[in-house]
Amino acid sequence: MRTQRAPQKTAIITGGAGGLGLALDAGLRQAGWSTVLIDLPGPSLEALPAVKGRRVFGCDLTDASAMSRLCAQIRDDRGSIDLVIYNAGITWIGACADLSPEAHRRVFDINYFAATEMAQTLLEDLRRAKGTHLAISSVAGFSPLLHRTAYAASKHALEGFFKSLRSEEKQYGVRVAIAAPSFVATNIGRPEAKSNGIARPGSATDGVDYMTPAEAAADILKGLQRGKNMIPVGRIAWLSWILNRLSPALFERLMERNISAGRAKRP
Repeated sequence: MRTQRAPQKTAIITGGAGGLGLALDAGLRQAGWSTVLIDLPGPSLEALPAVKGRRVFGCDLTDASAMSRLCAQIRDDRGSIDLVIYNAGITWIGACADLSPEAHRRVFDINYFAATEMAQTLLEDLRRAKGTHLAISSVAGFSPLLHRTAYAASKHALEGFFKSLRSEEKQYGVRVAIAAPSFVATNIGRPEAKSNGIARPGSATDGVDYMTPAEAAADILKGLQRGKNMIPVGRIAWLSWILNRLSPALFERLMERNISAGRAKRP
């Protein structure tokens, strides 16, 4: 008698052409998952090789109509959607006095609204699969971070949304998890910021104790496997999580000192 194999589970990863997205993709496929990577159309996405068990789509997720059409296409293609990782994001680096309204809204459009609108679009899919929403936040999602006002605000908002969603979706057997890395070296050596302060994630040179994307992805997937709802990623994230809960004032002083020291070392 032939044993029937369980159907392969599918994970969607936004920001899939970047360092952390690709590392999560590799870890999931190694564990037997099928993956769907979504990122902006362009050279980074086009350069990805075709590999077994992975599909790649270009889409601007801030375009709600395009995002909805793509979700429908994935739904028709895969049937079951078991895990959605909201990883797409940008940062903003600079003094609040220099933050333009346009840059502020752009950070929220990508870091917050693209993720939350996609989560709403895929609510029923995750309910049918009893699957998992995984939001990639940051240490800046639960604590302050110098020269990152817009970024920290967007990540605080992201955490508030997904923590609240967790309580709503529990009755459907859906998990909602949040991963909070500290500094992940995904774009070190690439141009840090455009003229409006918008920067690629992981490109800043004032960070502390950078992790590689592979290290961060391994921590995140381990936390998921263990059923953790909140996953501080890496040593600095864990220390920040504990210290910020015990003494926010002390955390703030240490953060200011360390980030300022990092900026002073920049060439």
